[in-house]
Order: sequence, then C-alpha cells, then structure tokens
Amino acid sequence: MTDTASVEVSLEQAIDKSVHRHWSAWLMSQQTFWVSMAAVLAFVGLTLASDVFATQQNLFNVARNFAFVAIIAIGMTAVIVTGGIDLSVGAVLVLSGMVIGMTMNAGMSIWLAVPLALGAALAVGAFNGVLIAYVGVPPFVVTLGMLSVARSLAMVLSNNRMVYSFGPDQPALLRLGGGFVELALPFGEAIRIPNPLIFLLVLLVLASLTFRWTRWGRYLFAIGGNERAAILTGVPVKAMKVSVYMFCALCAGIAGILEVGWLGTITTSLGQGMELTVIAAAVIGGANLSGGIGTAFGGVVGAALIEVIRNSLTLLGISTFWQGTFVGSFIVIAVLFDRLRTRNGND
Repeated sequence: MTDTASVEVSLEQAIDKSVHRHWSAWLMSQQTFWVSMAAVLAFVGLTLASDVFATQQNLFNVARNFAFVAIIAIGMTAVIVTGGIDLSVGAVLVLSGMVIGMTMNAGMSIWLAVPLALGAALAVGAFNGVLIAYVGVPPFVVTLGMLSVARSLAMVLSNNRMVYSFGPDQPALLRLGGGFVELALPFGEAIRIPNPLIFLLVLLVLASLTFRWTRWGRYLFAIGGNERAAILTGVPVKAMKVSVYMFCALCAGIAGILEVGWLGTITTSLGQGMELTVIAAAVIGGANLSGGIGTAFGGVVGAALIEVIRNSLTLLGISTFWQGTFVGSFIVIAVLFDRLRTRNGND
C-alpha cells in the first residue's frame, strides 16, 4: 500500500511539474508577454526617473492618448491576421471626424451625426474590401490609394478649413471624447478614467471574445494561415475580407469621433501618419505580417508601449524626433523574435 501511494504521489508531482513547465514555456514564447513586461519595466523606470510620470494628470493623458491608437490597432490586427494591411486608417479617422464636425456645425443632432460619421468609415472599408476580395487588387495598393482619396474628401467637405463650432450638441461631443468617469477608491483620492479608455476596454473585450470564440474569428485565422485551404473547406473568404476591412475602418471611425470630441476642433491634418503607428502597435503586439497570428490584447499592449515611449521622451527632455528610432527598433526586434520563435518551432 505504501509503495503504491508513493508511486501515485510521484506521478502526481510529475504531472504537476510537466503542466507547470508547459505553461511556463508557452508563456515565455509569447511575444505579447515580453512586450507587456517591457511596458511594465518602462512604467516602473519612468516612475523612478521622473517625478511627473506617475502623477494622476500625466497618467490620465497617457491613457487617453494611447486609447486612440489602440482602438484602431484592434481593427488593424484583424486585417493583419488575414494577411492584409490597411494604410488608410489615418485618412478614415479624419474623414469620420470631418463628417461629424461638418454635420454638427450645420446644426444636426449628435444622434444623427455619429451614425453618419461611422457610415462614412464603413463605406470606405467596404470599398477597400470589395476591391481587394472581389477584384483582386493588392491590399497595399488599394489602401494606399484610399489614404489619399479619404483625406481629399475630408478637405472637400471642410474646404480645407478648421472646424471648431459643433452646433447645439457641442457639449455632448466634447463630453464624449474629452470627458471622464471618476472612480472613488477606498483609500486616497479618486481616479479619473478618460472616456476613450472606456470605449477601448469595451471594444477589447468584445474583439477578444469574437476572435477566440466565434466562427468569424476562427475564419480570420484560417484565411491568414492558409487561404487556399480555407476556400476548400468552405470559408466565405471574399465576404470575410470585406467584413474585416469594414471592421478596421469602423475602429478608425470610432477613434476619429472620440478624438474630435477631445480636441474640440477638427483639421484635415488630423491622423496624418497614424497608419504607421497603428501598424507598429499591432506588429509589436505580436501580429505576424504574413498572417495567421495576432491578438486584440497584443495590439493594445503595443500601443501602450509606444505611448509610454513617446511620453518618456518628453518628460526626460529628449527630442521627440527620437520616437521613430525607438518605435522602428521595436518593430525590427518584434519581427526577429517571431522569426526565431518560428525557426525553433520548426526545429
């Protein structure tokens, strides 16, 4: 009996150790884990190096600023998972912002202006998706062209002028993007959570559940993993591609509305160059540009790391011109990490 009991205990210990090793190895192999650790270490380092970084006002600004990029990064991750790319998100952001700005400036209710702005974004996404899926034009070409078209339409709508008056519902728009929710804590002072961060958290939960547990999410990874095999197994690849570009454009449209509400003004330069930052956030967060790999959480973590870098350069008195160097370096490191992980997996 004693020998049998000893064997059973040893077997349980071996199983526990194997499971622990399995999860540890899996966690250590995840790019999102290392990016999260880098963001945490940067946060701790900046807290120690600067008296300003950990203040409530600065953290509020960081959370709000990164939320705009992170919202679009979730949509971009979905596109990259299918093996595509969307260079038009910055232009969609300004087009959506200009639609809501001009319609409200003309006296329209915010309840009508918001659907119109999101509708404009969805129309751009549908146009991109149809040309890519049904006509066969490469995503890079289509979305690069739409980058110019959408920004040009924003200029036409506003006659290339700044809009800062949003009619009778202006306070509602300013609260939407610039407002916050105050959360009382059992100790210390209450913290303020910016509205864009709340929108981001809701979108993150919905996107994560959709990617992981729905047929739409499984189809995304099937297309990115092997498009021909996905077609043979009955996946509606063309319709899926249209839907994913519409989803990415919708994310950009939401970010555009929120950013106009925060700034209290809209110009045609809004979102210029943002597509590169968004793609960087998705890639740094673990999305593979070849398709088939990526998570919504990874895109959010990548956006957070980029914003922490940008904020740290300002606080430490370093020229913001160095931001591109740091972000570009992180992209190269992320791609190299993925290559090494893939090579080790093949071995």
